[in-house]
Amino acid sequence: MKKKTSRKWIIVFISIFLIAISIGLLQWATFTRAPLPEAVAALKSDQFVMVTQEPWLTFIPKNTTPQTGFIFYPGGRIDSRGYASLMRQISEEGYLVIVPEFPFNMAPFASNIAEEVIADHPEIDRWVIGGHSVGGTMAVQFTKRNPDVIGGLAIWASYPADNTDISDLDIPVISIYGSRELRVNDESVADRQYLLPESTRYIRIEGGDHHQFGSYEISPEDHLATISRASQHQQIISATLELLERASSK
Repeated sequence: MKKKTSRKWIIVFISIFLIAISIGLLQWATFTRAPLPEAVAALKSDQFVMVTQEPWLTFIPKNTTPQTGFIFYPGGRIDSRGYASLMRQISEEGYLVIVPEFPFNMAPFASNIAEEVIADHPEIDRWVIGGHSVGGTMAVQFTKRNPDVIGGLAIWASYPADNTDISDLDIPVISIYGSRELRVNDESVADRQYLLPESTRYIRIEGGDHHQFGSYEISPEDHLATISRASQHQQIISATLELLERASSK
């Protein structure tokens, strides 16, 4: 009888443990940083930009026929709409802008999705890719695998993986990061300069932090910036538009 009781409690304990693990995995898989109201507002079409959300978040300028497209990979666990306010402003300058969605909101799970985007828009002559955080790392990897397709690269608050060397590519590249970053800082960026083209432009935003590269919800302790989100966005957009202009003129 005691053996049966012990076996029963062992089964109960294992079952509870497995349930707890399953709940934890579900919470991990479904956690997403939601867009702020300013990002949601940027999803509305107007006389300047048409916005669609299927199959990907797409911004199409209305007053011109875009020749250059910008594919942007979001950071990990961030809703793609959290970048809408930046992407809309970039599109207003005449660029097709597409922000794909990824399984579990993690770019490493579908790092080649840009291939689908490009195939779906044969009317575009030139493609530039970019990404934030882990999305930036995956954008570098895609560029390395597709050097004949990508004509420019924008790395936001990120850096290449140690095994991703694109230093021999003749394309414009920018690396933007904030002075209030924790992991992407002067040292970590400098340590990986050898992986990027010598002509890469590095932009350090004074007072900027990791999360103000988008407009999404964060915990108060994650807010490290000493400048406004609007100020940081203006500097990001300015640098990215300069990159797109250089890529378009090649």
